[in-house]
Amino acid sequence: MTEKQSDVLIVGAGLAGLAAGRLLHAAGVDVQVVDKGRRVGGRMATLRLGQAAADHGVQFFTVDSPEFRQEVDGWEAAGLAFLWDIGWSLGSFAGNEGEGHTRYAVRGGMDRLMEYLAEDLTGDSAVDTDTRLVAVRQTEGGWQAEAENGDSYRAAGLILTPPPPQSLALLDAGAVGLSAMDRGILEALDYSSTLTGIFRIEGGTTIPAPGAVHRPAESLPWIADNRQKGVTEGGPENETIVTINSNATYAQRYWDAPQVEIVETMKAVLLPYLTPGSRVVESQVKHWRYAFPRHTHSQRTLRTSGTHPLYFAGDAFHGPLVEGAWLSGQAAAQALLGDADFVPGKYS
Repeated sequence: MTEKQSDVLIVGAGLAGLAAGRLLHAAGVDVQVVDKGRRVGGRMATLRLGQAAADHGVQFFTVDSPEFRQEVDGWEAAGLAFLWDIGWSLGSFAGNEGEGHTRYAVRGGMDRLMEYLAEDLTGDSAVDTDTRLVAVRQTEGGWQAEAENGDSYRAAGLILTPPPPQSLALLDAGAVGLSAMDRGILEALDYSSTLTGIFRIEGGTTIPAPGAVHRPAESLPWIADNRQKGVTEGGPENETIVTINSNATYAQRYWDAPQVEIVETMKAVLLPYLTPGSRVVESQVKHWRYAFPRHTHSQRTLRTSGTHPLYFAGDAFHGPLVEGAWLSGQAAAQALLGDADFVPGKYS
């Protein structure tokens, strides 16, 4: 059992957490990031089966603001992000080039981007994965977080980036009192769920270029061929992984169903897209309880009143998109740097 001390503790190594951590680290602040997952990324997740891979969380991202455009330009220059498609058409992407939003994917999968973003958090700053926190409490000079494995973390400032229901549970476990207004705002930020099926195919698919079918009126609206998309690289050419995402209604109906039942309903949708002789050789199902914010906060971050420096960030703050998560994390970090109650060096 150890106690790690830093200027800022960031809970969550998804896009918002890494965005905040990188900005603070660049400003010379000692940062500690903690995440319960085995790897960084959160919903920017990629599953690897043998030599094949599939994005099984976020499928793509768009760019609207100049701030995020600058970041994505850097990811493109690093050989990670690439322009996957422009536009959107019902049934497929085909025939809709040149109109609508630009949509970006990541070569080799979303998790490669997240690993790249975490690389700078070295030295005095660090990322601890596979670490589940059980409580966060206020101390005389800041914050203390307790992990399931007995480790603890102490910091002057705190940024919480998990979905607000999970962040509130940590604060409640540590008996942190929030104002009625702050709690009301956070409790209103609820989410819809999704189920994701991952199917390894021996053979090919007829999914149209550039590798996805979008059927917004259906309970299983998203079907993607990860080899066409550029996620699966190398390996046998006659093997790929298909990702199928559900809508919230399907997720609610099948959330507690046996995996075999979920797989069979998804396979029924997949089979018409397989080429003759192709077959499913492996399948998995991923449950995403907090997949899409149904309600979002009007600001990019929330600073709680009456506490030591505590900021909330994530995709539920000013936009439920990848871009929104990134900008929210940066907003929380910038606000913390200007917080009169934040005193770096207290614990680091």
